[in-house]
Amino acid sequence: MSHIAESLGRLRRAAIVAVSLCLALLLPLTAFASAPLLQISADPYTNATSQHLTEVEPDTFAFGSTVVAAMQVGRFFGGGASNIGFSTSTSGGKSFTSGFLPGTTPFSTPAGIYARTSDASVAFDARHGVWLISFLGLFPNGNTSEVDVLVSRSTDGGLTWSTPVVVNATGHFDDKNWSVCDNSASSPFYGNCYTEFDDNSLSDLIQMSTSSDGGQTWGAALPTNAHDHGIGGQPLVQPGGTVIVPIEGFAGRFGDILSFTSTDGGANWNQANKVAAVAFHTPAGSIRAGILPSAEIDASGKVYVVWPDCHFESGCPANDLVFSTSTDGVNWSAVTRIPLDPQGSGVDHFIPGLAVDPSTAGSTAHLIVTYYYYPLANCTTATCQLNLGTSASGDGGATWTSASQLAGPMSLTWLANTSQGFMVGDYQSASFSGGPAFPALVVAHAPSGSTFDEATYTVRGGLSVGGSALPANDRINASSNEPLTSSTVTWQ
Repeated sequence: MSHIAESLGRLRRAAIVAVSLCLALLLPLTAFASAPLLQISADPYTNATSQHLTEVEPDTFAFGSTVVAAMQVGRFFGGGASNIGFSTSTSGGKSFTSGFLPGTTPFSTPAGIYARTSDASVAFDARHGVWLISFLGLFPNGNTSEVDVLVSRSTDGGLTWSTPVVVNATGHFDDKNWSVCDNSASSPFYGNCYTEFDDNSLSDLIQMSTSSDGGQTWGAALPTNAHDHGIGGQPLVQPGGTVIVPIEGFAGRFGDILSFTSTDGGANWNQANKVAAVAFHTPAGSIRAGILPSAEIDASGKVYVVWPDCHFESGCPANDLVFSTSTDGVNWSAVTRIPLDPQGSGVDHFIPGLAVDPSTAGSTAHLIVTYYYYPLANCTTATCQLNLGTSASGDGGATWTSASQLAGPMSLTWLANTSQGFMVGDYQSASFSGGPAFPALVVAHAPSGSTFDEATYTVRGGLSVGGSALPANDRINASSNEPLTSSTVTWQ
């Protein structure tokens, strides 16, 4: 929910409200283009203060055959959502169970003290066997100057979740949380979990909090040694226990990509280092899109970070996706362009989600990136065509497959509107479970009157490094989508 101070028709709504917690049977939906999509969640709420039916900004994490996605549900124009939703597969992506966190907002069951929620992030603590969804709780007990960082815990494989546990609640306006746990049994800090966020009340001062008991309690938030400022950090843990946090730092009009580390289990956080300067083309049409990085780690501890950038396009008319890598979080490789489309094509790429197969490493590391794009960067709200794309690498990013379309085109007015523009999310995500990666994708269809049709999907069977979608020159616009009925889905 960057700087927070910012679908299904009546039949579908009735089906959602009428049925129980378990989503065991999924809707096979033929995507607009090439990949068969499965809808894994939908907005069941009816409060007049939110936009329905909308879901935005999903994150994912996978461990073994369990994949958990979490997202904002029922987006408010001015920031936050009616609740955080989850969708969990314990079968390697074959089926999912869907629901919504308890004890958060007036709309949750039971009700909570927060007016809204935002910014879901998923983590797993292997030592304690606990899944975590960290998120923001906006305006506790009506205090509109306060936003807290919270976690909900699951001890049954992501199927049910606890009421919120406080990570940080100091009366300040916190933002853009992200959590990770140290899952290397050989690490001296095995079982530590780390949550990054920024304190918007202190000009986005970077903060880190650590838990060593499966997220039940959290230590006091700590800044970096240099009191760096930034937003959207994504912490990662190397096999030896070093924590590396790529983040968007603040300098000038747009931020640089920075990185900071801890080598002592979160007792201290070192000064941020510059990964790269960023040149950014603001996407047209008033879509909400920035330069927040997407970061992942391979089996050897090598970190990969991807972000949108226009350095490789003369005059900065559109963004490519670019990446850099590091083995220590301090020294970073030269920025490399992911060749999704030819230079000068006019295709604008943004909001990337990177997945790295944690069982692969180095020159044979498997990478998949998903992203949104406009085929023509020079467009307007009325003419922009929003699409979802993907590409894969089987050699650690040395080469990439041809870009493939997953969904689209979508009109921007099909998306939830916010004070910062039309929204699919400030980030997206995919995670490997076995051979394939399972993305969580926000896909919208034409609204029915004032009711949106913006929900969370994954790709049936996942995305493989060998490719699971049509080549870029075979992008098509399929005309039919299977309707959703109460006999094909059982959402809460």
